[in-house]
Amino acid sequence: MDADVTDSAGPPSDPDRPAEDKPQDRSRDRSREESGRPEGEAPGGSASEGSASEDPAPEVGAPQDGPPQDDAPQEEGPAAAETDEAAAATGEGDSTQAGPQAAADADGVQTWADQPKDGIVAARKSHWLRWTALAASFLVLVAAGVGWWMYKKLDGNITTDTSAAAELKAYEKERPTPVVMDAQNILLIGSDSRAGDNRKYGRDDGGSQRSDTTILLHLAADRKSATAVSIPRDLMVEIPSCRTGDDKKTREQFTQFNTAFELGGTACTIRTVERMTGIRIDHHMVVDFNGFKDMVDAVDGVKICLKEPINDKDAHLELPAGPQTLNGEQALGYVRARKSLGNGSDTERMERQQQFLGALVNKMQSNGVLLNPTRLYPVLDAATKSLTTDPGLDSLRDLYDLVRGMRDVPTEQVQFLTVPRQPYRNNPNRDELVEPDAGDLFKQLREDKPVAVVPADELEEAERDKESGQDGKPDDAGSESPTPTPTYSGSSAADDLCKQ
Repeated sequence: MDADVTDSAGPPSDPDRPAEDKPQDRSRDRSREESGRPEGEAPGGSASEGSASEDPAPEVGAPQDGPPQDDAPQEEGPAAAETDEAAAATGEGDSTQAGPQAAADADGVQTWADQPKDGIVAARKSHWLRWTALAASFLVLVAAGVGWWMYKKLDGNITTDTSAAAELKAYEKERPTPVVMDAQNILLIGSDSRAGDNRKYGRDDGGSQRSDTTILLHLAADRKSATAVSIPRDLMVEIPSCRTGDDKKTREQFTQFNTAFELGGTACTIRTVERMTGIRIDHHMVVDFNGFKDMVDAVDGVKICLKEPINDKDAHLELPAGPQTLNGEQALGYVRARKSLGNGSDTERMERQQQFLGALVNKMQSNGVLLNPTRLYPVLDAATKSLTTDPGLDSLRDLYDLVRGMRDVPTEQVQFLTVPRQPYRNNPNRDELVEPDAGDLFKQLREDKPVAVVPADELEEAERDKESGQDGKPDDAGSESPTPTPTYSGSSAADDLCKQ
């Protein structure tokens, strides 16, 4: 009796199921494990479904004959091709069965070990460059922050003298008119304040502030020369009516020059200088002596040469003769001493101040301080802490522009001199201007013309030559000697004090 074909073959295939929905390799393997025979093989080992089998159907769970599962023959023909295509489409199965596309996809994913050496080096270099760029950006931000902090600090150190600016504006009609627009005339005032750290320089309400040093600084329009003219504090001059600190007006008077600062502060001093010289003062700067001392320390001292030893108890200064490098405290005593140096006169003291300022300028230029921001900062910090200026110079940018314009001036063209003067006829302890020499000097500066400055001994020799007949008069041949250029006694920043 023939076996029931339907029961032995299992459930028939669904004729409506599309080819792409056939089970994948895992489903096929699971079917093989459950049935113990290759896919498509009839239970009785027949090649086609529906054929009669002479062997009885095996019992469920009975051991199966034939090779092991792993050695089962692979499908061939259309059915196997469809199975391989399905495995390739889902990404399952062996890469050798998935075809070229699956192998290419597998090659596209590499680990560090799979990459060639050139690729690893390039990746590491790119990684290093990214970190370098981040570090550089961070340093730039830090530097910008520090630079901004330094700028704001220096800018905030400066005190603006608004009261002097307001008073000068009220007297604008009587002030001189500038002759050369690009030239600059700056009045420098060294304040001898008994109030210690008091930085109120416009006026001294207590009456204890004095102008110890006053210098008219002329900067040529082409910035190729700078001339600093000292005005003696005991010089007898006409002082205009000025407004005092308690809003009272003083009368015009003929008295000592430094009285102007005591009575009416900076504005009164500027008006006195303008009346005496006919030169328009463009800016002014008032420096406390503490600022001067700190500036000297900021450049690591200034070298001078002493012809004789100094022992001045009032100036707290004791130095041997010969070359010396003065610190800030010593420099302050040196420029202020009167009784123990020279002949004890104010004239000798001013010459000493001029020589020291020249040495200070020379050191700042020769050591590259003006071109080195790291070295320039402590100098500016020391200067701005005790500095009061008009509104036109009250910012760090304004001061930098001023210094930048002076840094290319040759040291031999940075000249120092004192206004031509002589003992006052009514009091030999006071000075008065010598005319026409003083008027000629002021005219040269007003018109931005060069000023000839020579050491005192050379000037004395020139005057002796003039008295001996070389004074521009016609000689025996009838020709006339050239008129000498007005020459003044002074010094320059290039002078070596130890060679004089």
